[in-house]
Amino acid sequence: MKKRWCMVVVSLLLISCNNDYYEPVSTDNPEITLRIPMRFPELNSSVTSNRPTKYGVELGEKLFHDKRFSADNTVSCSSCHIQDNAFADHKAQAVGIQGRIGLRNTPPIQNMAFMKFYNWDGNILQLEKQPLVPIITHEEMGSSILEVIGKIKDDLFYRDLFIKAFGDGSITPERIYKSIAQYEYTLISADTKYDKVKRNEGMAFTEAEAQGYQTFQQKCAGCHSTELFTDQSFRNIGFPLNPDTNEAGRGRVTGIPKDYMSFRVPSLRNVEYTAPYGSFGQFATLRAVLDYFDKGVIDSEHLDPVFKKNGNRIPLTEKEKTNLITFMKTLSDPDFIRK
Repeated sequence: MKKRWCMVVVSLLLISCNNDYYEPVSTDNPEITLRIPMRFPELNSSVTSNRPTKYGVELGEKLFHDKRFSADNTVSCSSCHIQDNAFADHKAQAVGIQGRIGLRNTPPIQNMAFMKFYNWDGNILQLEKQPLVPIITHEEMGSSILEVIGKIKDDLFYRDLFIKAFGDGSITPERIYKSIAQYEYTLISADTKYDKVKRNEGMAFTEAEAQGYQTFQQKCAGCHSTELFTDQSFRNIGFPLNPDTNEAGRGRVTGIPKDYMSFRVPSLRNVEYTAPYGSFGQFATLRAVLDYFDKGVIDSEHLDPVFKKNGNRIPLTEKEKTNLITFMKTLSDPDFIRK
């Protein structure tokens, strides 16, 4: 009996050495109810078949922060999608392993559950299909999903979480993708000053914010519509062109000439936190973007009609620019970046 007791103690010590924390397996994995903000669009249909659960989200968050997803164990999803920056990274273009520079700016990943398209060119329609892209991309993680599984398959903490989330300890690509998507579905941002004003929670816009909102409705809301502050369309708005010849915008996906250099309209929620701006970080500040619109954008055959009919520009006075930025800061959600 004494010998058997010693063996149990040794086994527990080994588990403790291999994992900082280990919790007994639980079969109770309740579904998490997503908080759907008022006036938000419908959920992406993929959410229905991959409802976030307690342990699915916990597993997804752990995977999201695991640097073993990259070939040299230096880059995780969270290395580029930094929560303090509304899950962007303040770099003009994404930087992957060994300092490799990506093609585009890292987009924030808020309110993904309500998006119809993902990435700047909309090449992904289901969030569950997104995680593989950075894993295998040379400029990002430069790895493979099989290599990732090989690194984590003997991790007892992961094995326990896969059991809790999916019923058994099998680690598969599909389960990895689904759990990361479940975590990202919970990243909902809708508790800004703007939202509180709209919900009549005892807040009101300042005079500058109200004037900025009026200018926004007149000159910006055509593209940055809905409560996501994007209509999720693809538009060529005449931004400076990426010198990388691999870039073609939406045209890379569709092969249609009119889609050349069209990009998904970004959400303006938390835009204060996500500089620089543009598909490859062309503009350091919001003021620089508005100045560019005011002075005139690059003309092209398929330039968006919003610009074509206004002499390739969106005319703005200096006061309008200042007030617009003041209003856009009411779309900041400080609690979201601190969760």
